[in-house]
Amino acid sequence: MSNYLVAMEAAWLVRDVEDVDDAIGVAVSSAGKRLNEADKEYVDVEVGVTGCPACGEPFDSAFIAADTALVGLLLEIDVFNADSVEHASRIAKSEVGGALRDVPLTVIDVIDEDEDDPEAAA
Repeated sequence: MSNYLVAMEAAWLVRDVEDVDDAIGVAVSSAGKRLNEADKEYVDVEVGVTGCPACGEPFDSAFIAADTALVGLLLEIDVFNADSVEHASRIAKSEVGGALRDVPLTVIDVIDEDEDDPEAAA
C-alpha cells in the first residue's frame, strides 16, 4: 500500500461578480468553507491555471460573462494506504465529492509519494 497526492480540478460557479479577482476569492472561500464544514480541512484549495492557447503562458482559470464566473479550482488531498493510483483517485473523489456535492470534479494528477521518498522504500 502506498501514499498518494491526488490533484483534482473543480468547476465552481460564482454569480453576481464583476471582477475576476473577486470571483476567484469567492470561489476559493466558498469551497474552503464547505470543506471545513464537512471536517475536510486537510484538502488544499487554490485557483487552477489554464494555458493560453496562443502563447502557452499560464493564467488563472476564471472566466466571466453576464456577471457570472466559472472558476477552475485546484484541490489537492493526501491519500494514505491506497492499493493503486486508481484506488487513490476513487478515495479522493469520494472524500472531496461528499463535501462538494453538485460540483464537477476531475482527477488531473496522482503522484505516488512513496516513490519520491527513499526511506519509504527501505
